[in-house]
Amino acid sequence: MDWTTLFLFVLGLVGLIAGAEALVRGASRLAAAIGISPLVIGLTVVAFGTSSPELAVSVFSALAGQPDIAMGNVVGSNIFNVLLILGLSAVVAPLIVSQQLVRLDVPLMIAVSVLTFLFALDESVSRLEGVILFGGLIAYTTFLIIQSRKETNAAVREEYEYEFRPPAGGLRGIALNLVFVVVGLVMLVIGSRWLVDGAVVVARALGVDEVVIGLTIIAGGTSLPEVATSVMASVRGERDIAVGNVVGSNIFNLLSVLGLTAIVAPNGVSVEPALLAFDMPVMLVVAFACLPIFFTGYTIARWEGLVFLSYYVAYTLYLIFDATEHALLPMYSSAMLFFALPLTALTLAVTVLRHLRTLRRA
Repeated sequence: MDWTTLFLFVLGLVGLIAGAEALVRGASRLAAAIGISPLVIGLTVVAFGTSSPELAVSVFSALAGQPDIAMGNVVGSNIFNVLLILGLSAVVAPLIVSQQLVRLDVPLMIAVSVLTFLFALDESVSRLEGVILFGGLIAYTTFLIIQSRKETNAAVREEYEYEFRPPAGGLRGIALNLVFVVVGLVMLVIGSRWLVDGAVVVARALGVDEVVIGLTIIAGGTSLPEVATSVMASVRGERDIAVGNVVGSNIFNLLSVLGLTAIVAPNGVSVEPALLAFDMPVMLVVAFACLPIFFTGYTIARWEGLVFLSYYVAYTLYLIFDATEHALLPMYSSAMLFFALPLTALTLAVTVLRHLRTLRRA
C-alpha cells in the first residue's frame, strides 16, 4: 500500500471536517442576519453544510468512474445519520421533536426515500431522475424559507441568540462569514478528492468491495460533521438543531447529493444489485421508523436512542460478515430477520397504540 495515498486519505478526511465546520459557521450566521429561524437553519443551512462532504465525495466519485462509492455513500450516510447520530444524541439527552418535523419534514424524508428506491429499481438513477430530485430540493428549500419569513425578524434573532451566540454585525461581520464560507468550500473540494483517491487504494489493498467502503468508511467519515453538530447541539439543549440537522441532511443527501451526482455523471449513477436488495431497504425501514418514534409524545427517549445505536452496530456487523463471507452470516441474518426486526416493529406498534389511547383519554 502507498503510504502517501493513505496519508492523503486521512488529510482529506480532516479537510472535509474542517471545511464543513467553516462553511456551517459562516453560512448559519449569514442566515441569521436575514431572519431565518434555528429550526430552518438546522434543516437547511446546517444540514446542507454538514452534508457538503457527501456532495463533494459523491460528485468526484462519479466523475472519477466510481459510481458504486457515490451511491453507497448516500445510502450509508442516511442510515448512519438516523441510527448512529440521532441515537447518540438521544442517549446524551432525550430530544424534543418539533411538530413541524413530524407533520412535514419526516414524511417528506420518507417520501423521498421511497421515490429514490423506485428510481433505483432499474439499477440506475438517470440524469432525468437526477433533475427531478434536484428540482425537489429547490422547491423544499424555497418553501422552508417562505415559511420562516412569516416570523418577525426580532423573534428570530432572539431565538437564534438563545440557541447560538449573537451574530457579528456590520460589513466586517458579513465579510468574515463570507470568508468562512469560501474557505470551507475550497477545503471540501480538495479534501473530497484526496478522500476518494485514498479510499479506492485502501479498498483494493484490503480486498474489500468498493460498495462496502462507500457504505462504511466514507459514509461514516463524511457524516462526522453531522455527528459533531448534533451531539454538541444535544449537549447544549439546541434540540431543533440536533434533530433538524439529521432530517435535513437525509433529505439533502437524496435530493441534492444523489440528484447532482446523477446529473454530472456521464451515464447517471449505477446501483449495485446488492445495494438494491439490502442496503436501500434498510434505508427505507430506518426512515419509516422515525415517524412512530417522533410521533409518540414528540420525543426521542434514551431507550429509543439505544435501539438506534444497537441497530447501527448490527448493520455494520452484517456488512463485515457479508464482505468477508463469514461462516456466521446465515445464522446472523436469520436472527436479525426473524427475531430482532419483528420484536422492534412490535415494540414500536405497542408504543404508538399506547400514545393514541392516551390522546383519546385526554
